[in-house]
This record gives sequence, structure tokens and C-alpha cells, in this order.
Amino acid sequence: MLNLAMLLESSALANPAQPAVIFNDTRLNYAQLNGAANQLANGLRQLGIKRGDKVALSCLNIPYFPIAYYAILKVGATVVPFNVLFKGREIAYHLKDSDAVAMIAFQGTPELPMAQMAFDGFQQAPDCRHLIVATADPAAASPVEGEGVTTLGRVMAGQSPVFDTVQTMPDETAVILYTSGTTGSPKGAELTHANMVMNAVATRDMIHMGKDDVCLVVLPLFHSFGQTVLMNTGFCSGSAITLLPRFSAEAVLGIMQRDGVTVFAGVPTMYWGLLSYPDAENFDLDKIRSTLRVAVSGGAALPVELLHNFEDRFQVPILEGYGLSETSPVASFNQLDRPRKVGSIGQPLWLTDMRIVDPASDSDAALGPEEVGEVVIRGHQVMKGYYKRPDATAQVMRNDWFHSGDLGKIDSDGYFYIVDRLKEMIIRGGFNVYPREVEEYLMTHPKVSLVAVKGIPDDKMGEEIKAYVVLKPGETATVDEIMAFAQDGLAAYKYPRFIEFRSALPMTATGKILKRELVDEE
Repeated sequence: MLNLAMLLESSALANPAQPAVIFNDTRLNYAQLNGAANQLANGLRQLGIKRGDKVALSCLNIPYFPIAYYAILKVGATVVPFNVLFKGREIAYHLKDSDAVAMIAFQGTPELPMAQMAFDGFQQAPDCRHLIVATADPAAASPVEGEGVTTLGRVMAGQSPVFDTVQTMPDETAVILYTSGTTGSPKGAELTHANMVMNAVATRDMIHMGKDDVCLVVLPLFHSFGQTVLMNTGFCSGSAITLLPRFSAEAVLGIMQRDGVTVFAGVPTMYWGLLSYPDAENFDLDKIRSTLRVAVSGGAALPVELLHNFEDRFQVPILEGYGLSETSPVASFNQLDRPRKVGSIGQPLWLTDMRIVDPASDSDAALGPEEVGEVVIRGHQVMKGYYKRPDATAQVMRNDWFHSGDLGKIDSDGYFYIVDRLKEMIIRGGFNVYPREVEEYLMTHPKVSLVAVKGIPDDKMGEEIKAYVVLKPGETATVDEIMAFAQDGLAAYKYPRFIEFRSALPMTATGKILKRELVDEE
């Protein structure tokens, strides 16, 4: 028997008074955090949520996220984290696809009305019975009202801070993380309690995390990187996590100085933002350098020059690694107790195998050093499959290996390098954007005939999204018109920042769009 929530419970038992969560002036120790999660678990059970149910969670990096996350796990249910930028249409799809019976959503802000978006999606998903709105003031009423809607404050009110956690089996699904390829709609990777616990333990040991550490969490907790490498690993090791809902260099440096941050993890755009911030000298950089002991980068390739410049300024090693939602996510890393190779993704995590294989061969035989092929992975972190999608699972799980869809190579010392992607996925600022989803939505515009979406290089975001649009005969449209339509139906990180109208798109004889031939017109 194994439940991911035991990571929190074991630290609460061992060090109840140890700081667990810091959020501005709010500080929760392990006993308080675990007690709040228990109160919510009791409330969820009273609503009828039970072992095996799916519960969606849409929340910024605030204390409500870990409270809700572990409460859902405690009742034996599966957490389905949602991107906080999802619009109603996207929320409805994910609620229905995951068979969620309930959704917990933060009320949001005037700029990001999350409760309203959640309510819009909830109304379109008849099998989702409960929408629980986490209001900034626990005693406040919900900003949206309707059948099945309540508040987190009401669900927790009067509940006991003691709860007997449901003893799930190691191979039961703890978390469903939605991801996608270049074909089809987003699909949910089923990650088991064993997947998530083992990945947290291995990551803890790899970066030597302990109860004296303070981890800055600006990576979104709905994403596998922040969720495993910072939250689960932090609570597994008895560390404190200090939460920041949105990245800004000023806020990050302020929290590093205020809280004595020892561990920072980010995507390359965050390192770029910190390095290029013009007012960094307004902070006590010597104090920040004195506590910061390790930095972690993932989500996209970190330019070597950026790595060197950041390390020179902040006097901290950056460990670059690699993983996917399907691998919980950590698969390989440069590690503190081994030589580091800048530009590589390091070596496989503990109890993990990786190899480079010929993507055109069915044998999955290992290629030699410096030969480029597909990265394949096997180990404790590999998902059990895509939820309700056996065909999609079979496509990536072959010969006991998970096929990543990424091209890489290995050197003679066993260090891996990512060369390119077999998939057409765009990584914008650390977020995965899937061209087909954007294309299919844009093609619902009444004036649009055909769309091709691809990534283009961008100094700040790594890649930006560009749409090449062919209008229907006789129609006219402006870039602003198509852009507004895209912003209305797609999360902020997904909509194309560049739109170019074309009279036709280059195609093969069988009608497949040749995206590699799409270049900017002079």
C-alpha cells in the first residue's frame, strides 16, 4: 500500500513545527498544512468523493494548492491539475475527458477570473457534480452561483483536522497530467502513486534536499516540473516551499533575499529574466548568493552562454535535466555528486534506463556514442498509460520502453544530449504548445479555410507561435480579427503572436502540409 499524501504526512509526523509553506505573510508549519488537508479530505468525503474518483484542481501557486492536492489524494481520489489559463471550452473538454466528478478552482483575480472560467466549463460537463470555489477570504461567498457550486471554506468548516488516509495501492493512479502530441486532442498521462513517490525520493537524493532547505516555487504547480521537483520533493525532505504565483525578476529576488532561498528551479526564460533585470543591484545580492546553493533548469534547452553568465553573477551551479509529463517528470539530470557537462541533460536518474535508438527500426537496439536517434526511457517514473487511450499508449510504449519522440545522442561517458524533436511540439516559455490543437481551433473561425502552426525562434520565450492562415474564397480578414478570435478561445500561452495570411500552403502529393517549407515572406 502506498499513497502519495504520505510524503506530507511523514514530514508532519517527524517535524510538525517545521515551516512547510510560506506565502507572503502567511506561514504554515507541517502540522498546520497536514491538518488543513485533513479538514478538506473530511469535507470531500462528506460530498461523496471516494477512492478512484477524479477531482480537477485549478489553482495558482498559493497555499490552497497543496492543501487541495493532498486532500484529494488522502480520500483515495486522483488529482487532475488544470492549467490556470484554461478558458471554459478547454475546462469542459478536460473535465469530460478525465471523468472528473468534482473541480476545485481558485476564484482568481480581476485579470484572471478563474472561478468564472471554471463555472463556464463546469456547466458544459454534466457528470461533474461539484464545483468548489476557493475564495481568497475563506468566509466569503462564491463569485459564481449555481447548482452544485460551493466554496472551499464551507466544505472545510467544522471538519476535523484528523483523517485516516485511504491506503491506495502503488499502481493506482495518483495524478493525471494532460499532455498531447502533434495529432489528436490533449490526453491524460496516468501517473501512479509509485511513479510520483519514487520520482520525488530520487530527486530529493539527487539534489541533496533536506529540512534546512527553502525552495522557491514560481514554476506552476499544475505542471509536473514544479509539482514533483519542488512541492513533492520539498515535502518529502521536510523542506519549506515559498510560493510565488507569477514570475517577475523583482519578486523572485525579493523572496530570495527575504526567505533565504537555497533551491531555485526555473525554465530558461526565468533565468534570462533574472539575468537581464536592470535593477538587480537594488537587492542584497551578496545575501542571496550566500544562501542559494543549487539551481535547476528544465522545460526547454538552456543556452550555454546564459548558463555561464547566470552562474558567474549568482555564484550557484545550474543543474540541467530532462523529463516529460509521461515520466513524472524527471528522467535524467546533471547531478551534484558527479561531474557536470554543460549543454547535456546529464545521466539517467536512479533506477532509470535510457538509450538512443533508431526511430525507423522496431528493434530498439541501442545506437553507439554520438549517433543521433530517439530517446527511450524505462524505469519507476514511466506512466501506466494514457487515460482511456490504449491505442495512443501502444504507440509510445513498445518493447518495454517509453518512446519520447525526442531526438538525442549519448557521449562516451554516458551523458545524454537533446538534439531536436521528432514531434512538432512548440515549447513557449517552458509551456508545451501543440500545433494541431491551435490549428483546429483557428479553423472554426467562419472565414478560415486552412491553418498551419509552427514554432519560430524567439530570444525571450525560446519559441514563439506563428500561424499561417488561408482564408476561404472571397473572404477578407485582418490580423487583429484572427488574433482576437485566438485569444478568446485559447489559453494565453497557446495563442499565436504572429499571423501571416497565405493564398496557399506548401503540401505533399498526399495533401500533408510541409511545415518545413513555411518561411517568412519578404
